[in-house]
Amino acid sequence: MATVETNPTPEDAQDTGNPGKRKFMLLVLTILVIVGGLAVWGWHELYGRWNENTDDAYVNGNVVEITPLVTGTVVSIGADDGDLVHEGQVLINFDPNDAQVALQNAQANLARTVRQVRGLYSNVDGMKAQVNAQKAEVQKAQDNFNRRKNLAAGGAISQEELSHARDDLTSAQNALANAQQQLATTSALVDDTVVSSHPDVQAAAAQVRQAYLNNARSTLIAPVTGYVAKRTVQLGQRVQPGTALMAVIPLDQLWIDANFKETQLRDMRIGQPVEIEADLYGSEVKYSGTIDSLGAGTGSAFALLPAQNATGNWIKIVQRVPVRIHINAEQLAEHPLRVGLSTMVNVNLRDQSGPVLAQQPPQKASFSTNVYDRQLADADAMITRLIHDNSSVASKTAQR
Repeated sequence: MATVETNPTPEDAQDTGNPGKRKFMLLVLTILVIVGGLAVWGWHELYGRWNENTDDAYVNGNVVEITPLVTGTVVSIGADDGDLVHEGQVLINFDPNDAQVALQNAQANLARTVRQVRGLYSNVDGMKAQVNAQKAEVQKAQDNFNRRKNLAAGGAISQEELSHARDDLTSAQNALANAQQQLATTSALVDDTVVSSHPDVQAAAAQVRQAYLNNARSTLIAPVTGYVAKRTVQLGQRVQPGTALMAVIPLDQLWIDANFKETQLRDMRIGQPVEIEADLYGSEVKYSGTIDSLGAGTGSAFALLPAQNATGNWIKIVQRVPVRIHINAEQLAEHPLRVGLSTMVNVNLRDQSGPVLAQQPPQKASFSTNVYDRQLADADAMITRLIHDNSSVASKTAQR
């Protein structure tokens, strides 16, 4: 059988002629793989395992809804979307006529009640005088009866005249008992009170207070300093209590809600430092922050329609837990953010001294406003003035 001879190609000759170069390339490749592996291991040990990051993070804040407490017709709007408003600034005015009429009616009712209560105190004084007069009548009838009794014993007067004297004494005693009963009844209406603390006056004062508040609430004011958003109210609109008219957003009270996978939470602690990057400014602007709290449940657990896992086609999905992150206030003032903006957060896990969950309840209110405190104080001042003016009518008349 004939054999076929083939001539070696130049490439084959090069491979067979340079085995050392091939081994050298394999050695270099092996070293590169080892160095790459060591680099990855070193990065993980020195940096990677001490940091957790996510881009499922968004700016959140307080959205203060402006809703009325009374029914009214809008006659003026003091701010529009995007406007800066200060705490206590007027935002919306209702037609005040109905509220003012109700307030005037309540004021008149309080004045009338004060005068009526003053009359009760006067009735007590009158009944006391009547009791004293009736006691004098009883004493007079008693003395008259005693004299006639002695005279009748000596035969100077008849028994019939003595009987009339006894009847006069009994009548006077009954009249005294009746007057004392009326005094007790009248005194029960005013015992242990003064005009201002009398129940009737307090009830009328409560009506004035409510009418004053209704009148004051026809003017809607900003409870916080912030920027107006979501204005839906229109001039002439008849609104009911609870209707959302606009919102005020204090952009100096923002935070980040970062949704981390449940597998990322093992080493997270409250107080750990966080680096924040907002898509609005890009990587050129970085914010610093700290973890405020870790959520008490996953997002799906609080969803409107929570997942139903007790089914035959269940598929495991990694859950996410919201983590609230505080933003440095100075950096926030320098580079303002908006509610809802996307961010990237990177948590430094090296500090493990903080707790996983809060250990103490809040010692004071997280957010508060005092713009409504003055309303009730002004109402009380009006009530005090009305009671004083209607309690001193007699003294004013005497001075004239």
